[in-house]
Amino acid sequence: MTGETSTSPETAGDAAVAPRTVLFDFDGVLFQGDSFRVFITERYARAPLRKLLACANLPWMLLVWPLSWRTVVRSLVHIGLLGVGERRYTAEAQAFAAALVRRPRQFYRDGLQALRRHQAAGDRVIVVTGCERTVARGILDQLGLDGLELLASEFKPGPFGMRVKFHNVGRRKLERLTAHGVREWQLAYSDSLADIPMLKGAGEAVLVNGTPKVCKRLEKVLGRSVTRVEWF
Repeated sequence: MTGETSTSPETAGDAAVAPRTVLFDFDGVLFQGDSFRVFITERYARAPLRKLLACANLPWMLLVWPLSWRTVVRSLVHIGLLGVGERRYTAEAQAFAAALVRRPRQFYRDGLQALRRHQAAGDRVIVVTGCERTVARGILDQLGLDGLELLASEFKPGPFGMRVKFHNVGRRKLERLTAHGVREWQLAYSDSLADIPMLKGAGEAVLVNGTPKVCKRLEKVLGRSVTRVEWF
């Protein structure tokens, strides 16, 4: 198992002729936490009626949770966006992003610096995240990363509000990368074992703020060592 190396991942390929393709997860790598969860939680906090509706569905959610917790989470998201059309959703996501970037200690400074160093080195940098695209795009734009490539989850308008169209997690990140024309990548940064498919395809896998236990599990699955970094 490797620790932090004297040659950082973002500078290791400076001598390469062709630019590298570098993938960054967002939550837990650039943002300290789950950005979309913060967005939905704040919507619930501003709307007591949504809380009551969620509570009314609690018995059903408790029954479904052991079978499919993702179904429960998706239902909570749908309740949180009940009656919200595409235009309103976009406006609220942008307002949330603008407020979020002004709060202290929301982002990993080291992660953002690493990303910018990759850009400065001429690497192709792509953020591949489970966060919803409008929210993630708004946050990146507010951070001054408006030209950055982004592959994210997507919503679609429905008769009762915005609904999940594509949840960009796990192996679905590979589907989105393939559809985007990305066949290989030299580096991938993540904090989560959920990104094993993405990390497995990287020439170098970088685990951000991972515990030794998580690192050991990841190395066992990948069959090779990974680079660990501690970001603040």
